[in-house]
Amino acid sequence: MNKFIENINRVYPDLIIKEYYVNEIGQNNDVIVVNESLVFRFPKYNQGILQLRRETDILKYIEDKVSLQTPVPVYKSFDELETGKVFTGYQLIEGKPLWRKSLLEIKNDNQVRGLASQLASFLTALHSISGETASRELQLELIHPRKEIIDLYEKIEKRLFPFMRKESQEELTESFKNFLTGEALSNLNLSLIHGDFGASNILWKQETIEISGIIDFGGSGVGDPAYDFAGILSSYGEEFFNRCIDQYPNGYEIAKRVQFYRSTFALQEALHGIENDDLLAFEAGIKNYR
Repeated sequence: MNKFIENINRVYPDLIIKEYYVNEIGQNNDVIVVNESLVFRFPKYNQGILQLRRETDILKYIEDKVSLQTPVPVYKSFDELETGKVFTGYQLIEGKPLWRKSLLEIKNDNQVRGLASQLASFLTALHSISGETASRELQLELIHPRKEIIDLYEKIEKRLFPFMRKESQEELTESFKNFLTGEALSNLNLSLIHGDFGASNILWKQETIEISGIIDFGGSGVGDPAYDFAGILSSYGEEFFNRCIDQYPNGYEIAKRVQFYRSTFALQEALHGIENDDLLAFEAGIKNYR
């Protein structure tokens, strides 16, 4: 961790660092909290360097377009594209992750509905930025989810099938086939998406029962809006998902895609683990398929 602090001081010698600690949350980045007020993110892997640069551009672009607070990078280092030297820093957004347990402990129905409304409003605003606009103004790739799903299946078949029981392989193949040949992907409007819209990236204030901000846009890009709702479904379950989708324009038109995307999350975690030598992520993702 001292190397991270040294690199921050090297780039920003006038920044006085009195205290710092590691925030353990973060699969793709080392996260350092400085002076209880600044958050610095250092990519753990080489592929994360380009992601962080893209994320920085996206955060600047959406700052005044969305309804909830998001990180605004005020410190950055991209001169030497090496892990440990590349970073961004932003003002700490107050709040804690809205874990499912915390949500279930809220007994006031109006408060739960209010949280759902905040998330639906945020996603409505974010998804109103069309894929064509995001591609043009942010130089983001415009790739149809069909191709991404085909690529994902090929990776799973090559990298994960050797660790899976035969029944899991067959069920998985059938699920991907049905999704790719069915109607779920027809009339799909691409937009800018968060890409990892789960509990760890949704911050809230327990005192006021309000969402305080959305963090970690490392997976953000042009994609299917349903993917963000899959994060809500995976994190909080059907009931809260339905509350959110109720308040999203034409929400139930994307429900079938949401269910499929959710079914791929564990496999994506296993792929991340095997591609980045992260044994814990691999085991967590593959355990139900062995």
